[in-house]
Amino acid sequence: MSTNTSSRPPRASRGFGRGRGTDDSGPRAKFSQLLPYLSEHKPALAVVIVLSILSAGASLLQPLLVSQVIAVVQKGDTLGSLVWALVGLVVLSGLLSGFQHYLLQRTGTSVVLSARRQLVRRMLHLPISEFDTRRTGDLVSRVGSDTTLLYAVITQGLVDAIGGALLFFGALIAMLIIDPVLLGLTVLVIAVSVVAVVLLSGRIRVASRMQQEKVGDLAAAVERAVSAIRTVRASNATEREIATVQEDAQGAWEAGVRVAKISSLVVPIAGIALQASLLVVLGVGGFRVAAGDLTIANLIAFILFLFMMIMPLGQAFGAINSVNQALGALGRIQEIIELPSEAERDAGIVPAAAIESDDAITFDAVEFLYPDTAKKTESEKVLAAAGLPLVDPATSEIVVVDPTLADAHDRAVLHSVSFSAPRGKRTALVGPSGAGKSTILALIERFYDPTSGVVRLGGVDIRGLDREELRAQIGYVEQDAPVLAGTLRQNLTLGAPDATDAQCIEVLHSVNLTEVLERNELGLDAAVGEDGVMLSGGERQRLAIARTLLAAPPILLLDESTSSLDGLNEQMLREAIDAVAENRTLIVIAHRLSTVVDSDQIIVLDHGRVVGTGTHSELVLSTPLYKELAKHQLLV
Repeated sequence: MSTNTSSRPPRASRGFGRGRGTDDSGPRAKFSQLLPYLSEHKPALAVVIVLSILSAGASLLQPLLVSQVIAVVQKGDTLGSLVWALVGLVVLSGLLSGFQHYLLQRTGTSVVLSARRQLVRRMLHLPISEFDTRRTGDLVSRVGSDTTLLYAVITQGLVDAIGGALLFFGALIAMLIIDPVLLGLTVLVIAVSVVAVVLLSGRIRVASRMQQEKVGDLAAAVERAVSAIRTVRASNATEREIATVQEDAQGAWEAGVRVAKISSLVVPIAGIALQASLLVVLGVGGFRVAAGDLTIANLIAFILFLFMMIMPLGQAFGAINSVNQALGALGRIQEIIELPSEAERDAGIVPAAAIESDDAITFDAVEFLYPDTAKKTESEKVLAAAGLPLVDPATSEIVVVDPTLADAHDRAVLHSVSFSAPRGKRTALVGPSGAGKSTILALIERFYDPTSGVVRLGGVDIRGLDREELRAQIGYVEQDAPVLAGTLRQNLTLGAPDATDAQCIEVLHSVNLTEVLERNELGLDAAVGEDGVMLSGGERQRLAIARTLLAAPPILLLDESTSSLDGLNEQMLREAIDAVAENRTLIVIAHRLSTVVDSDQIIVLDHGRVVGTGTHSELVLSTPLYKELAKHQLLV
């Protein structure tokens, strides 16, 4: 098996790998995990419960009044106020139900909002390694469709079931008083339906989680195809991408059909129970009326109570259905929420002792292995020892594991890297692709922590620093620095929220983006489009650099910051960086050595190892790799 020591993490493909999140046997939430989402809304839920009690009471009184009305009519007496009392109860019950419905809808929406806030907060604080192995679309699906299912728990589930339970037991007691024999037969029929629903509820939860997983797959597929639409069109791959998305859509449909099949068994159970129990009551009740054991008024009241008992039973079945679907989705939500954040992972770290240093950044015998690679190494050792093939998850191809390479050290991206970046000086990192240059910047930003060794800031192990405090001192421009959907101002002030319009305009001038500013009458409020699509590649790169220059932190990390620029813009950008770099520490990655030959120090990397350190003239004489690179670029 070939070993790839690329400085890029082994992230899940946006288009050609499933990544994490498609295992149907994933964690399922318990009912107790649902309660915290409800407890935030105790006052509203308490009012709803009170309204449910009042509404149930008003409903239970209605059959009793109907019975009295029938008895009065049979005697030939005047109804008097009985009719108005019955009408009043009906109107009151309707008003209470309407207000209860409003509160339920409002509370259900609030529960979804709370869940989304909590999930987004946790998601955006997860370690970078989690994003390397999870699909963007699946994460978006958890925030969108999964949290929406919690709404049904409130509006169609728990609280309705509480009010329904009161109505059920109230009707049950009234029916017991009217005729215990009829009640016994009715309960026997209903008990069979309850057992059937309980047996089906577990299958609903499993099927619902599978459905949400498939919806996550679909969201990931759509996100991938849309985000790479230009590449897809240019590659004549439109139909193939459509087929891929449609396959995921078909999977989501099939999972939805499975849920529908199981749910369809639950829904008619209440209807069957009502019809069967009604037939029993009419048959046996009619016989008891004929025998003189039951009056017609009481039989009618019993039938009305029967309907009142069956209705909440149907609500209870619906609640079981809704809660089980919600728990399936909640399992996916909790999977993210229960992941440790960056800060929580830091709790177990014991930083190295501080040392006196005038250097801004120091690497001391740093080794690094990307987390997912480290996890795979042990399984690869087992396969290698047995001489078995390994399926590469990124390509789905079978590759042969070389027993001599199935070792964490051999798979490391960095090998005992040691160097210092003097404060206020410019340090350049050069070397062939995959040498580990970008990984070094990622370690400085603490996107990852070293597998061994220490990275220091001013002599202090950065693992002992608060991450926000650390990152506030560092400006970082990625190799493929993204432009966020929004306006020019929103992109510029991402790292400097208090910057004035004048400062924004000044920094845009410094990176030669005056034309972008002037070609739209909205100026700083001009939209840049999704992923900066309304800007050219060079303009996107310059805007990302301007964002970092505006924040002006004491340390700047620039990863291939001029790779997409022509000669004129590169020269202007270098002048802008030179101006802002005064008394600041710069660590620059570049493939074009012409952009870094005047650096105070150049670090040469090859296969994750430092093979040379010095100035341009020193390295040409001392380091063969650097001399070869300079020769190919006509610098010697």
